[in-house]
Amino acid sequence: MSKDALLDEPFVSRETMERLEIYAGLLSKWNPAINLVAPSTISDLWTRHFLDSIQVYEQGGVHVGKWCDLGTGGGFPGLITAIVAQEHDPDRRTICIESDVRKATFLRTVIRETGINVSVIAQRIEQVSPQGAEVVSARALAPLDRLLGFAQPHLSTGGICIFLKGENYQSEVNEALENWQFDLDTYPSKTNPNAVVMRIGDLKRA
Repeated sequence: MSKDALLDEPFVSRETMERLEIYAGLLSKWNPAINLVAPSTISDLWTRHFLDSIQVYEQGGVHVGKWCDLGTGGGFPGLITAIVAQEHDPDRRTICIESDVRKATFLRTVIRETGINVSVIAQRIEQVSPQGAEVVSARALAPLDRLLGFAQPHLSTGGICIFLKGENYQSEVNEALENWQFDLDTYPSKTNPNAVVMRIGDLKRA
């Protein structure tokens, strides 16, 4: 997908695109020094990372008081969802948890340059106090069973998890069901025919 084609997505306005372009420029500048994303994916940035994250925003809903992204890394999906929300849900507060101090510094640079409403917590997920978020998101962080353990303390009552998962997602679900009870909806990924976006609600220990 080209950069311009992203404007066809429901939530991507010209204003949002301007912020995404700032982000893309910073990512390309910083990546050689701290490896925010695999260098081989830079040429496919707009699909592989940006669109991949925008579809997480779409499943999270427009009116969200607090959104918590776990293991944000180079900003995916947390910063992208916040950039889109800046226009459509400006009162949303996004929390990005990223333990790598250099990556956290990059995230704060993007936040400052784009003017989005995001806080970065540079600690390990297990050490962060409960966030009480309506939505908890993550991408490529951990197997689902472990990921749910990370997410549960940060969910508000009635909160949901939105995770991007690859072709082995069903085996991860089966493993997680040994320790957890939850409602699960899956949606085909726009960027990978073998991947899904998971929407998990009513999460509790089995």
